[in-house]
Amino acid sequence: MALPIFSVSTACAILVLALYRYIIYPAFVSPLAKIPTAHFTSSISPAWILWTRFRGRNNVSTYNAHRRHGPVVRLAPNEISVNCVDGGIRTIYAGGMEKHRWYPDQFASYGVVNMFSTVEHHGHSARKRMLSNVYSKSFLQGSPQIRENSVILLRDRFLPSLQEAAERGTAVEVHEMNNEFTMDFMSAYLFGIANSTKFSINHVETRQFMVPYHSRRHYEFYSQEVPRLNQVTKKIGLPIVPQWVDDANERIEAWLLKMCEGANSYLNDTTSTGAEPVVYKQLKAAIEKNQAKGLGTYATDRMRLEIASEMLDHLGAGHETSAIALTYLFWEMSRHPDLQRKLHDEVLALEPRILWPPERKQGFDLPSSKSIDGLPLLHAIIMETLRLHAPIPGVEPRVTPTGGCTLAGYSNIPANVRVSAMAYTLHRNEDVFPEPEKWRVDRWLKPTDSPELKEMLRWFWAFGSGGRMCIGSHLAMQEIKLIVAAIYSNYTTSIISDEGIEAIDAYTTRPRSNQLILKFEHV
Repeated sequence: MALPIFSVSTACAILVLALYRYIIYPAFVSPLAKIPTAHFTSSISPAWILWTRFRGRNNVSTYNAHRRHGPVVRLAPNEISVNCVDGGIRTIYAGGMEKHRWYPDQFASYGVVNMFSTVEHHGHSARKRMLSNVYSKSFLQGSPQIRENSVILLRDRFLPSLQEAAERGTAVEVHEMNNEFTMDFMSAYLFGIANSTKFSINHVETRQFMVPYHSRRHYEFYSQEVPRLNQVTKKIGLPIVPQWVDDANERIEAWLLKMCEGANSYLNDTTSTGAEPVVYKQLKAAIEKNQAKGLGTYATDRMRLEIASEMLDHLGAGHETSAIALTYLFWEMSRHPDLQRKLHDEVLALEPRILWPPERKQGFDLPSSKSIDGLPLLHAIIMETLRLHAPIPGVEPRVTPTGGCTLAGYSNIPANVRVSAMAYTLHRNEDVFPEPEKWRVDRWLKPTDSPELKEMLRWFWAFGSGGRMCIGSHLAMQEIKLIVAAIYSNYTTSIISDEGIEAIDAYTTRPRSNQLILKFEHV
């Protein structure tokens, strides 16, 4: 029996429309069609880039695509990657493009967005104004709270454990050590020393947090790239993300709420400068002030969760990124004993010296943060580590604005296109960073007015750029410089085992083995 003519005609029309909509238009007619593709299917399907990200190959695959095709490549029908400054990151990130939904899908906690995961520029700016003062360089360098707590953390926790390992000749797993110390340092600034973690002296407490914290990483792809699929599979009872991941999130959130409750009890404490919960206090006071002015309406529980979401983001990102940077810095330094000697000489010029053990424990003191910050070799070592081993090398997605835009010479890019840049690719531009895969500290020791240094700083993106760059960049640099100066004032480091030190390909990286084993010897 022959099909009715109208049915055949309708089927043909639908087929033609589908062919045009899903193949002809995106591949040949769309304004994005002129942009070179990372894969031959990229113009008609997101399958390649999704599969690449699922396999943990996004960073290197996107980098290779830029090497083949230039500063702009098309990763999917509605997604492009940019790897340049002018017409690239300056337009996207300094130009105020809004964040992609990728952020709240991945980084909101308690069902509440925080500053980092806020999509709209206005909401982010309002929250940043509440906190920018306590993260400014001048405030941090002059902070009596940080100074007091830095003395306590180094004197009572960090340096004694390293000295014991050095005396006994015991190998030290430094990646875990770095996570422990940076968590103690970060939580002390957020919540005050009396309410901070004690990971560097309580390893059971460390594992109670770190195991659920890191166990979720294998499932980040689903919340980042296919959140709707994740939601649908949950509804039908066949979740692609196991229940224990949600349980881990809940345990971490409950743990952080207790820290916030503890910080409340120290809001008016005057017995110790270090007990002041600086960031928590600042945020709570700012939210309450806005509410009193009628600039925001918060139920008590809503305010509690907003503060907790913000604090959890600062604590998680702040400790983990610094720990990763320190791990790779110690690895590189352990491969360069000549550089260790030079750095040792430089940090010994500080006054007072950070020597351990001191003649009198009660007399242990630290040089000013400003003087540590001014050490050129120390700064160069950290900058080169952050360049080659950026803790967050992955995508930072934005959405092109209404009316479209022009990027790196490609005009008429329409609105609502996902567009991003990556530290991984920006930091490997051979024209700016010769021999980009080599850890070369000397590249950062050029005169401050040299064109080469100025160009490197334009391309340096370990903390992002624009109005939404990392608010904690100055705190991270101050913390890392203090720890490195303290170690190489007293010890040399050598590698016992660096198996698996190569970085995983992810938004936030880490060593594949999640460890680095070093030997510390007293100078």
